[in-house]
Amino acid sequence: MADTPPKNSIRSGDVHTVREAGQVLTGESKKGVLSRLLPFMGPAFIASVAYMDPGNFATNIQGGAQFGYLLLWVILLSNLFAMLIQTLSAKLGIATGKNLAEHCRNNFSRPVVLVMWFLMELVAMATDLAEFLGAAVGFNLLLGIPLWSAGILTAIATFLILGLERYGFRPLEAIITALVSVVAVSYLIETILDRPAWGQVAYHAFVPQLAGPNSILLATGILGATVMPHAIFLHSALTQDRIVAKDDKQMRRLFHFELIDVSIAMGLASLINMAMLIMAASTFFHQGLTNVGTLQEAHQTLTPLLGKAASWVFAISLLASGLSSSSVGTMAGQIIMQGFLHRHIPVWIRRLITLVPSLVVISIGLDPTHTLVISQVVLSFGLPFAIIPLILFTQRRDLMGVLTNRKLTTGVAILIAILIVALNIFLLVQTFAGG
Repeated sequence: MADTPPKNSIRSGDVHTVREAGQVLTGESKKGVLSRLLPFMGPAFIASVAYMDPGNFATNIQGGAQFGYLLLWVILLSNLFAMLIQTLSAKLGIATGKNLAEHCRNNFSRPVVLVMWFLMELVAMATDLAEFLGAAVGFNLLLGIPLWSAGILTAIATFLILGLERYGFRPLEAIITALVSVVAVSYLIETILDRPAWGQVAYHAFVPQLAGPNSILLATGILGATVMPHAIFLHSALTQDRIVAKDDKQMRRLFHFELIDVSIAMGLASLINMAMLIMAASTFFHQGLTNVGTLQEAHQTLTPLLGKAASWVFAISLLASGLSSSSVGTMAGQIIMQGFLHRHIPVWIRRLITLVPSLVVISIGLDPTHTLVISQVVLSFGLPFAIIPLILFTQRRDLMGVLTNRKLTTGVAILIAILIVALNIFLLVQTFAGG
């Protein structure tokens, strides 16, 4: 374990991409709009993986199966909240050249830093557990192999994906974006097969409605568990020195392009989550199958309702989601350790360490979907320790310079933070009270 970590390969840069981005920022690029945008695309797509991981699959499917299209507005609202939080995280990295964990280490006392690091490590492990299990279930459903064998395949696949780090940030961004695209295309196919009632979809996407205590609890779960602590820490690291602005004008332009990156990536995440709920509503709810509670049940039930192709597409999307989010979760854990402790361990060692809990869960036969839900509860504990420092730092002019939050931005962020933290406290109370 080294005292001074080497420069993270995610942030080490790709020469061609950095050169093109520099030309755009200085106004020298004569290329078209799309070509000027491409060098800046990537960080938000990696961070957005956290918003369409296997935990989202379970929550969205339960929401659609039990209440039809009713909770679509919750997904839309929660992703708007997440969009603002991820924008602040990206902005912190751009403006300061340091990530959120590093700012915490530099601004808080040693005991506070150690407590925050410990909690964030638990969050990272819980995140990785959920995402690894999701990918293993995907292999299990797709290939019909035992869950243990599927877990080994998942480990090998994530090692291969993480191995791309050595080649710079672009190859890793490309493979993660490709996996996200697989999820998106899969649910586009599912939606076409579902033939949803588009009038009802549009209505419930924009008109808030609830239907009793159970719908309130499920809406709280969707909204309260949307913003992921590890994604907040990771996004600030992905932008901190990926492309460096040389003056205030360039910094504003760089942030403008990052806003576009966030808007596209988080908008896609929102559509995918809505498609998950639409699929469950169009198939299970309208067939009276309101008790579909696990990923395996959803897969098995899709075959007689929509045909074998639908269940295959579901398994492929779950696999792509699990592999991409598990890889990103390991990256986030690496950033958390480096930022809080200024220590570094090789990413493959970290992958091995975080692999153990997942294989233990599989070997002792715990239900994967239930474990996913419990992992989301653990994530809830970490949210205040990510959101509150993020708001504190991004409203400081001595840190942020020209990208300091406006008062309205800070005010909205505080309200969102209060709401998210309150909802997660409510979820925790309900979980431990057996409600």
